[in-house]
Amino acid sequence: MSRIGRPHPVHEFKNQRAVVTGGARGIGEAIARQLLDQGAEVHVFDLADGTGNSAGIHHRVDISDPRSIDQAVATLPGPATLLVNNAGITRDRSLAKMNNDEWNEVIDTNLNGAFYMIRALTPGMRQSGYGRIVNITSINGLRGKFGQGNYSAAKAGLIGLSKTAARELGTKGITVNCVAPGMVMTEMAGQLPGQIIQNALDESVLKKLAEPIDIANAVMFLLSDAARMITGEILRVDGGQYI
Repeated sequence: MSRIGRPHPVHEFKNQRAVVTGGARGIGEAIARQLLDQGAEVHVFDLADGTGNSAGIHHRVDISDPRSIDQAVATLPGPATLLVNNAGITRDRSLAKMNNDEWNEVIDTNLNGAFYMIRALTPGMRQSGYGRIVNITSINGLRGKFGQGNYSAAKAGLIGLSKTAARELGTKGITVNCVAPGMVMTEMAGQLPGQIIQNALDESVLKKLAEPIDIANAVMFLLSDAARMITGEILRVDGGQYI
């Protein structure tokens, strides 16, 4: 083999089993559908009920509850080599007005849930000698955001968790990376006040906002062997909002 190396298929996931949390709608659904289209066996872990249009096999899972995760993992037909921790919630309020439940619910889902998922699935990846983990964080985990102290803290914690996991799992053939979206025009985002969307547009140097497929494309790259030498990194997909 030459020192240049052999090319790897960019988006080739045949014979691989993937788990996507929060995959019943929005960004997670776009990721699950892309994986399915590229040949993966896709399992969606989501508290919301699946629909007939859902991509992959739906499992009703509360990722803030490790027992719920363990029960679902036990039903998988074999180890998963691909994991996308996408599930997340918001409970926006200023720190002065935020109550304990609003803080804890976001931390439990957005940060603890990712930890529980990594802990549950990496034994199978270790045994396989191969794994790809992508955690969906946020530019607000890098910069903070007024009214999102709980969300920003959880997403910042997810970055630290990802870097630690990358260090611990690298020798086992497992990469761990983050995708950090800015504002993404999901159905939920479309219901936000117009001024919030305009503020995000004003921040963007491209003067356009990402769609779920843009996030899914970045995730596909980091899951693929085209990114086999990338680990512990944060890929921002934000139209330049963070610059």
